[in-house]
Amino acid sequence: MSDHAQVFERHRRRLQALAYRMLGSLGEAEDAVQDTYLRWHGQEIGALRSPEAWLVTACTRLCIDRLRAAKVEREAYTGPWLPEPVVGPDAGFEVELAESLSMAFLLVLERLSPPERAAYLLRQAFDYDYPQIADIIGKSEAACRQLVSRAEKHLREGRPRFDADASAARDLARRFAAATESGDPAAFAGLLADDAILWSDGGGKAIAALNVIHGADRCARFFAGIARKRRDGHSRQLCRVNGQPGYIVYENGAVVSVFTFDIADGVIRGIFVVRNPDKLARLEALH
Repeated sequence: MSDHAQVFERHRRRLQALAYRMLGSLGEAEDAVQDTYLRWHGQEIGALRSPEAWLVTACTRLCIDRLRAAKVEREAYTGPWLPEPVVGPDAGFEVELAESLSMAFLLVLERLSPPERAAYLLRQAFDYDYPQIADIIGKSEAACRQLVSRAEKHLREGRPRFDADASAARDLARRFAAATESGDPAAFAGLLADDAILWSDGGGKAIAALNVIHGADRCARFFAGIARKRRDGHSRQLCRVNGQPGYIVYENGAVVSVFTFDIADGVIRGIFVVRNPDKLARLEALH
């Protein structure tokens, strides 16, 4: 392995973790990391003060460009857009950053402009200081402080809270999965917050709710209606999805949806269902 490759591999996990949180797509994140490597391969390592700083800077700027290009696509997306799910203990990402990996958190980040998203993540998730962020983004320290401040203002109301009891959260996800099998809205009693919200992402390629559903009663009736129409051949597997409790649903052995939740105060506040087959293709390959 060449010196360039060895140095790059030492930092690959951090670049992947940053790129996924920036882009919400494993495929796009991998492309950004690969483009970073191609640019890195032409650098003179000995002339660099900090290889990590160079790599993080290159990757961040590529992600900002990709986010700007993706804005039009996401505005034209059919139904609610959700990030591509990451399934497993940490799926190659840094475990200590699990909170910033959650589906709920990534969805809230969509409110930010690309520079705000980059500055906020670099500061709050990856603990870079403002002089470093200024070098990475190519703005003054004062401008970066303003970016983070604006991001925090945008996120303050929407930022998810997390249940500290991981065992109770897993049990709640298990009970929710069982309730979805029953076809009875009453089975959801005590599981959902009164103001629970459901996002269902089919991308126009799989059956899903075309609008966000608000309220525990409407969410319960939505899943009860699906259960009554369900055909044989369904199974589910409890797992961690984006660092939070969730599960995969199979139909005759094929992955058809991934569920994860925003859980706080002993109830489910947010339900996230990814059904777009493009976002489930990696799970098919792993199954």
